Amino acid sequence: MASDLTRTAASVLLERLHGHGVRHVFGVVGREASAILFDEVDGIEFVLTRHEFTAGVMADVLARLTGRPQACFATLGPGMTNLSTGVATSALDRSPVIALCAQSESYDCFPNETHQCLDSVALMRPLTKFAAQLERPGDIADLVDRAVTAGLVEPAGPSFISLPVDLLGAAVEREPAPLLPAGRVMGVHPGWREQAAAAAELLARAEHPVLVVGTAAIRAGAVEGIRDLVERLRIPVITTYTAKGVLPSRHPLNYGAVTGYMDGILQHRALDDLFAPVDLIVALGYDYAEDLRPSMWSRGADKRVVRVAAVPNPVPRVFSPDLDVVADVAAFVKEFDALTREQRPSLPHDISALRQVVRRLLDDPTDHPDGMRAHQVVDCMNSALNGVGTFVSDIGFFRHYGALFADSERPYGFLTSAGCSSFGYGLPAAMAAKIARPDEPVLLIAGDGGFHSSSADLETAVRLGLGIVIVVVNNNRNGLIELYQHIGHRRGHKPAVAFESVDFVQLAQANGAAGVRVQDRAGLQAELRKGVELDRPYLIEVPISYDLHAGSFGALNV
Repeated sequence: MASDLTRTAASVLLERLHGHGVRHVFGVVGREASAILFDEVDGIEFVLTRHEFTAGVMADVLARLTGRPQACFATLGPGMTNLSTGVATSALDRSPVIALCAQSESYDCFPNETHQCLDSVALMRPLTKFAAQLERPGDIADLVDRAVTAGLVEPAGPSFISLPVDLLGAAVEREPAPLLPAGRVMGVHPGWREQAAAAAELLARAEHPVLVVGTAAIRAGAVEGIRDLVERLRIPVITTYTAKGVLPSRHPLNYGAVTGYMDGILQHRALDDLFAPVDLIVALGYDYAEDLRPSMWSRGADKRVVRVAAVPNPVPRVFSPDLDVVADVAAFVKEFDALTREQRPSLPHDISALRQVVRRLLDDPTDHPDGMRAHQVVDCMNSALNGVGTFVSDIGFFRHYGALFADSERPYGFLTSAGCSSFGYGLPAAMAAKIARPDEPVLLIAGDGGFHSSSADLETAVRLGLGIVIVVVNNNRNGLIELYQHIGHRRGHKPAVAFESVDFVQLAQANGAAGVRVQDRAGLQAELRKGVELDRPYLIEVPISYDLHAGSFGALNV
């Protein structure tokens, strides 16, 4: 070990992360605590979580909200494998996360032979944009720089560094090279301006154009340009559910977020209303992983499709746009705006019937004896936020009600995992949102199945003093999986989906949080108002039931 007066690889690691804007490292430490305390550098806070998955998701969401790389840490072996689902989340949800894991000593690193030693680089490489193991202590700053740069190349994603314990604690004798700040990197096709002109010509001939907007447009900083463009040309905007908020919820040109479950939830041919009259789709920042599939818009009128993204189309076998514009989305929007200055505004197609269905569900006053309905819960949460704060959704059937009904007045006002969609995402996502936005309310909706898969980190939320409000919609089963049983077999199979009852109020109290159980709209609204005023976690358990109409989910066919 190095003396107290000598810088170690651990201290240089933290210095370099701090230089790249990292202020938190989320994780669980193991025996490498002999080499790193995480107090070696001022300005970086280590946030201890109960599970490594929580650490990975917190880094993912904080990176999304801040636009800066964030870091997570795990010990070797099982710590690394536990972290891998969080890393996969940042891969499919496109966040620049720096994942760090300890490794066996460099002289005793025999994967699958040494105690707790796995080939972590080989395991992480398919999930990441950069994966390497530290081989010399003096290389640590260079590895961090490479990891950050790789993570910021569009589509953004995670990088991984494996840290042998002996090298992590070893002395670094030479000064690292000066830090060069890393920024977002994207591909640009040299002919993109000509393609933008071709897209403008398609718009001039279109009768009912729409913009389909993905999260990459938010990362590109294109939101203000999109708002100016659509208001001038009267072009409706449809988003993926992670891009909600590109237009405010009640903007007349906000035609909503699309989910493959919407026709079944609404019992209405919503996708036909949205897309059948459309003859031109300009897909800005389109990302196939966000689950708005071309089959969802392939209905009604013949359509021309323009895809605009910072990378070439990665799935040509299932998606072949008429124009594939490889460019910075914000630069394209600016160019497109200039090219269409002389064009007349379009006439937005009518979706009043769809809006009436949505309004009827949100206004539903029925007291159902078998539990509230998901749309009623979402409406109560919207009222509690009242246009300010962050609506977070875990993964489950209810998430698609959130995608359809949750208000989002700004980008990332609605948070969920569109790409990876792992059970248990909600609690760590809500905690990260509260760290990023400490002065605003954060409301989480989670099912009993998903919430209980990461509920150990309720204690983390309490320890950190994060005043999040958690609404656990409880039907003692994996409701989304039950839906798929009915879609495929026209019946369910209880042993594969049903749980025994868990008292989530007592669970909250056991972890130091407050908790309450409600039965109806009035009770939920009252407790939500109470919860947003508290400075500690508040859990509200709500019995819920779904009305399954398995024959209405044809849009889920791949």
